[in-house]
Amino acid sequence: MYTSLVLLSICLFTVLRVVYTIYTSVTSPEKSIPGPWLARFSRLWYFLHVRSGNFHHENIALHAKYGPIVRVGPNLYSIDHPDKNVYGIGSKFKKSDWYEGWKHPSPDRWTLFPDQDIKRHAETRKRFQNLYSMSSLVSYEKYVDECIDIFLQKMSSFSRSREPIDMAHWLQCYAFDVMGDITYSERFGFLDQGEDIAGMLVALDNSMVYSTLAGIYAWAHPYFYAIMEKIPGSGAAGRNFLMKFVQQKIAERNHTRSNLNASEKQLRLEANDDAPRDFLDKLTDIHERDPQRVTSYHIFMMGMSNIVAGSDTTAVSLSSVLYNLTKYPSTLARLRHEIKEHEAQNDSCEGFIPFKEAHAMPYLQAVIKEALRMHPATGLPLWRVVPEGGAFIAGHQLPAGATIGINSWVAHYNPSIFGADAHIFRPERWLEAEQEKGEQYQKMEANYLPFGLGSRTCLGRHISTLEMCKLVPELVTKFDFELDMPSTNWTTKNYWFVKPVDFRVRVKPRL
Repeated sequence: MYTSLVLLSICLFTVLRVVYTIYTSVTSPEKSIPGPWLARFSRLWYFLHVRSGNFHHENIALHAKYGPIVRVGPNLYSIDHPDKNVYGIGSKFKKSDWYEGWKHPSPDRWTLFPDQDIKRHAETRKRFQNLYSMSSLVSYEKYVDECIDIFLQKMSSFSRSREPIDMAHWLQCYAFDVMGDITYSERFGFLDQGEDIAGMLVALDNSMVYSTLAGIYAWAHPYFYAIMEKIPGSGAAGRNFLMKFVQQKIAERNHTRSNLNASEKQLRLEANDDAPRDFLDKLTDIHERDPQRVTSYHIFMMGMSNIVAGSDTTAVSLSSVLYNLTKYPSTLARLRHEIKEHEAQNDSCEGFIPFKEAHAMPYLQAVIKEALRMHPATGLPLWRVVPEGGAFIAGHQLPAGATIGINSWVAHYNPSIFGADAHIFRPERWLEAEQEKGEQYQKMEANYLPFGLGSRTCLGRHISTLEMCKLVPELVTKFDFELDMPSTNWTTKNYWFVKPVDFRVRVKPRL
């Protein structure tokens, strides 16, 4: 009797929910916003299409079919241009509940990326932005050089054996070891072994898939997480593994520092900001000077953020650079010519090209910029919530509480901004637009968002730029790369980061 009553109640609740959803979708003032029919009634349509791992391409197709604003779920809308009211500095549009999936369910656990509290995010960002600034890159360049040296040795070995390699994997090994060096003065060893050390890459991938999908039904995240974290190999278990790893590294550093004598501690506190000191040391120094400004949790939070977000974005971006240069030989030839001219003018320079010089090479920068336009690392909409009072966006008045977002892929492939050849890798478009310095250049810059927008722009973007500017010239001058895939169009999977599935190449030495 009791069981029958429970089942009847569940059925009745489900029917009422369906009726309510249909009623609101029919009577809603936003009913005129186009989109897939099933998306009017449930987020299930969006969930299934994100789960397929191909939503970046589907999102572009949706806007080509329906126009500048598309419904992908009840009260969930994708737009095709970065509205300043939504993403500009000082915007009151907070991040949506989708970002809940990227948090640990405990209320005292939060990190910078998913934080929905606008005020707290701004205050936290101020604490750390100097550590990620362009001026701070000088102190990290030594760590990047160390990893480039090992990476080039590996490429030389592969060029002799001529065996095909998964370049996306090796670029992630490079990016992961760089972040380990920058953060902890300790490479994880991915470059040395070419393998997933302690299962960290698998843990990170599983965590990404979990967060991407769990965020769509954010209300269920605490319940899902409690179950999933007990299952080995799950995304929740992967996140717990990464948290323990970071906590262990911090504990080891604290133990080392506790054994320093007074004079050694004073030297650390007085060290020049340009000295090659890692991220953890710099944070701990600030903590010891001002424990209220940078707490122990802040140190953990940023150490975790570096690991979770610091490798995939750079690895995906570097993969795009190398993939497109391999597909477009004339572009590669022009880049090599620029590098050769630079070397001729700086023949006394030893070692790798310094970052400041690489950053000043126009065609190299255009190549990197175009590669990130063609294949931005993130491939889902940057969801934001319409604040109290509503907002007029893309020709529609949206009510408070509606969720809207732009996908960087949609913005980057918009033909009204980047032209009819937006699907073509052509770095010259940036040089041409910059030379004219007209309205077209401003539009392109405003719609270029590989690292996000406004106050939520990726804090680590300059470190990623450092890694790319340093490595690309060395790779293209020392090696040739030949695609070894069934098709010249690679396969990708999109669970927030749009990662190549099998970017296989053969490495050949260049004389």
